[in-house]
Amino acid sequence: MLRPFVAYLRVYEPLLALGDPPDDRLREAVAGAKLRRAAIGEREQSVWLKSQAAAPARLLPAELADGRPAPSLLTDVLVLDPAEVPAGHPGEGPFVCPLELRARAAAALVTFLGDATPALKNAVLDAGGVSADRARSRTKAAMADLTTAAAHTLTTTWTVPLPWFVLIDPDERKLVLGSGQDDPVRELSWRTSMSDALTRADEAGELIEAAFGDSGPGRVLSQTRQWLESFDPDSVVELDYGGLVQLFADAILESDTTAEEVHDILEALRTGNVEELAELFSELREFWGDLAARERSN
Repeated sequence: MLRPFVAYLRVYEPLLALGDPPDDRLREAVAGAKLRRAAIGEREQSVWLKSQAAAPARLLPAELADGRPAPSLLTDVLVLDPAEVPAGHPGEGPFVCPLELRARAAAALVTFLGDATPALKNAVLDAGGVSADRARSRTKAAMADLTTAAAHTLTTTWTVPLPWFVLIDPDERKLVLGSGQDDPVRELSWRTSMSDALTRADEAGELIEAAFGDSGPGRVLSQTRQWLESFDPDSVVELDYGGLVQLFADAILESDTTAEEVHDILEALRTGNVEELAELFSELREFWGDLAARERSN
């Protein structure tokens, strides 16, 4: 089964940051660590489909008929293996990334209600049998699921925002090809400490704002930095290609130098090397443009 073509930026917090003491159900889920990274997309699809197949259908996934969060709020967690924690990280594990599917869906619904045309918004609300006020009330309640000011996961489909690569060291790459493009173990990811991610974001932010102002990549990086500041300073940050690894042949994944090129762009900004800057942007546009073409065809 194909994984959704979704990439992820995740924060894994120390367990005690999620409650001191943590809920017993959360402790048991962390100890069991049953949820695997490759199964995240399938899990999210399954939970959403169950919410729509329920009678009556749920407004949000991972919630009970009375609007309370389902038990999966505390049991759907990704746990970082100690071997995957960046070398020299000062914090003590285990490091945990809650899935927080109900709250993330609520945030998406709030955005939809604010941005959609009246006709589309009314059609969706009518199909769900709820008013706009009721939907907003339920989404506000769902956001209370979060233990911090933000969800632990950001997602993007069919591509990876280039400012995300600013946060990581290209040498921190983990590549697992597996037996082919559909192998569940196939992975391309980077992990770094929160302190290093924030330092890189600060340094790059100054360069990008000086060159491009506070729009485009500068705004994305600024928003990402603000998101990171919501979490424990001893956290681990992970950039994961997720299901996008299914779209690349082995040779392309092995030779993918996006992370290096983004950092080369920053160096070109420091030195004012306009020719190198243009060349790097052209290479990245060509590489990720192929995925954009696939998205349009699908």
